[in-house]
Amino acid sequence: MLRYIARRLLLTFPTLLLVSIIVFAIIRLVPGDPAQVLLGEGADKESVAALREEMGLNRPLTLQYFHWLQQSLHGNLGTSIATGEPVSELIAQRFPVSALVALVAVTAGTLIAICAGILAAWRHNTSLDFAVVSGASLLLAVPGFWLGLILLLIFGLKFRWVPVAGYVPFSEGAAQWISFLVLPVITLTIGAGGVLTRMMRSSSLDVLKMEYITHARAKGLSEFSVLSRHVFPNAFAPTLTLAGLTLGQLLGGIAVIETVFTLPGLGRLMVEGILARDYPVVQGCLLFTGVAYVAINLTVDLCYPLFDPRVAAER
Repeated sequence: MLRYIARRLLLTFPTLLLVSIIVFAIIRLVPGDPAQVLLGEGADKESVAALREEMGLNRPLTLQYFHWLQQSLHGNLGTSIATGEPVSELIAQRFPVSALVALVAVTAGTLIAICAGILAAWRHNTSLDFAVVSGASLLLAVPGFWLGLILLLIFGLKFRWVPVAGYVPFSEGAAQWISFLVLPVITLTIGAGGVLTRMMRSSSLDVLKMEYITHARAKGLSEFSVLSRHVFPNAFAPTLTLAGLTLGQLLGGIAVIETVFTLPGLGRLMVEGILARDYPVVQGCLLFTGVAYVAINLTVDLCYPLFDPRVAAER
């Protein structure tokens, strides 16, 4: 077990280094001069050159990268060109909103997937199985932004149960805070639940064909005991992996949902940075998202042996 954990931790460092290189290269490939953007189109060449010197943009790319990496390791992700605030502070302000919405949505989607997937596999080739598979496929086909807009039209404009725009922090009122988050969470839960349900069903079907399931039934165990004690623990590991990937994907790709529901999250901060050509903000958000994605997958890998001890035993 300890050897497995040590290997996973060691593999994380080159992955993070590769993420930093990709983020740095992507920003440098974007057309435009950050110094020119900061000073405006009417700035003279001398002022632009002086600012480039101050920002270190005239150094070789290798030196720029190592300087940026060193500063990033100390928590300094630069300063926003648009607002003048430290990028790390902007991320710290916006990330909790995105993290909360994504975490609640993936958790709810996983719970739904466990129940629906196991039941569909248990009743394989029946109307229940067909209904679950059809529903999951339909949810996968529905674009998240379109679903969010439909929910806003129905529950926000027609019934007026929830506000259609804005955001209120928890400190200013728990009820209002929940009202602003309920529709984004439902939208993401529906999308995550579809793909996770299909995975849970597929894994459960494989487990139900195993000999120990037949043996458990031959001993006289109830179907609930068979499903809860034997099918679920052995079928959940692939779904857990997919849930981790989905959570990491949502943290980096929640920008559309945050824009639809006007949530001040990390995705919307990245969109604002792109529109304003605020390179430090975009670079910081990309790096933070990449690190969070790697950290989530590392956590999932470390939890894997809890559901499948053979993983730790084989390595």
